[in-house]
Amino acid sequence: MFFSFSFVFPMLISWIYMDKSLNIFITTFLIVFTFGLSGWYFTKGSIKDLSQSDGFIIITFFWIILSIAGSIPFYLSGMSLIDAFFESMSGITTTGATVLSGLDDLPQSLLFYRQLLQWMGGMGLIVLAIAVMPLLGIGGGQLYKAEIPGAMNDQKLTPRIKETAQALWAIYLVLTLACAFLYFIGGMSGFDAISHSLSTVSIGGFSTHDLSIGYFDSNVIELICIVFMLLSALSFTLHYFAFYMKKPLKYFYDAEFRFFISIIFFIFVITVLINLFSPNSNADISDLLFQSISIITTTGFSVGDTSGWAPSIGFLLLIGAFIGACSGSVGGGVKSWRVLIMINYAYITLKKMVHPNAVISLKIGSKSVDDSVASSVWGFFSIYVISFIVLFLGLLITGLDFESAFSAIGACLNNLGPGLGEVSINYQSVTPVGKIILSFAMILGRLEIFTLLVLLTPAFWNK
Repeated sequence: MFFSFSFVFPMLISWIYMDKSLNIFITTFLIVFTFGLSGWYFTKGSIKDLSQSDGFIIITFFWIILSIAGSIPFYLSGMSLIDAFFESMSGITTTGATVLSGLDDLPQSLLFYRQLLQWMGGMGLIVLAIAVMPLLGIGGGQLYKAEIPGAMNDQKLTPRIKETAQALWAIYLVLTLACAFLYFIGGMSGFDAISHSLSTVSIGGFSTHDLSIGYFDSNVIELICIVFMLLSALSFTLHYFAFYMKKPLKYFYDAEFRFFISIIFFIFVITVLINLFSPNSNADISDLLFQSISIITTTGFSVGDTSGWAPSIGFLLLIGAFIGACSGSVGGGVKSWRVLIMINYAYITLKKMVHPNAVISLKIGSKSVDDSVASSVWGFFSIYVISFIVLFLGLLITGLDFESAFSAIGACLNNLGPGLGEVSINYQSVTPVGKIILSFAMILGRLEIFTLLVLLTPAFWNK
């Protein structure tokens, strides 16, 4: 029922621009609201505390059901059932992979709806529900824990989960408003400024134009986009300390922040060197900087045609997307915190081989990391690699070439969006079975592997 009210905004856009899509969103609103109302009516008398297992189930089906509900406007606009679900799943998981082309000619209400899907999915609709719907009350901790997995998922900003979710969304909303305002000042129309702020702060990458950010051909807009992609890719814990606790220096004391920035700088320098020493590569340095930040933060915006770039640049940036944004952010990827732990753990292991009697503890910055945490991180990475290989083989079987299949799985599992080869612009050429595989990869990456895969284990259901 709560989700159904999101269709009111594209209704208003349709009414303002008179783009003849009003009936689509009215119909969708009635269908989704009625479905939610029925569910509430038949369960309103049930009172039961939620367990952690319930949290895993609710979160997973939350995203699947809302992706199905979110696909209705696309389906009613003429897309096939699979394409509509793919577009909806891509939006709500902030992946940014699309099957649409000719965006400049689509109705404004449908374009705005795509952006809104990404914004709602960015921080996690379930966190919003916890913040504003006390009906969830008891059990909110289990939902929050399942929704925000990772190395730092037990770090609460405030004593109560509800207050934590409210703090996160307040920061998220402020960033969105600031981004929209600066986009408008920078030269975007009001519609484009609001639309692109929704997908920038959510690190989604959807645009209202086929040329993405390159459509505006503005260094000012590109700079604004870079700033907010970086801000959204940082841990919202750091934003909380900076905004609420008045401790802006917390950014620079954070080991993950320094590692994340150094990775972006390192990859950018390598792309510049490749561009200089590749005779057939003609990329501008400013474009390389933008693409490096856009891909590593897993946003997926572009500023121009990259077909003239050296192929190795595309693969290097894709590797950067595997590392991804910071933990506790709205970005995708393995997360910089996990990569930092794995690198340090591997280094300590090598030192222990040289000095077997030495007692060496794992520390990230000033924080000591338990061996159990390091082991869980390596366990996550193992499952991540296995999942990637299985999905990659499945996509190859559908007939997609090696380069396109590899980048498509990488882009969807890391919630990046654009890939290489046949999927560098859109995913129209992928078969229906391939799109289902990629949709599974999107939600797998959005829930960071374990939350979804735990439901597929017999032990979970025997508990």
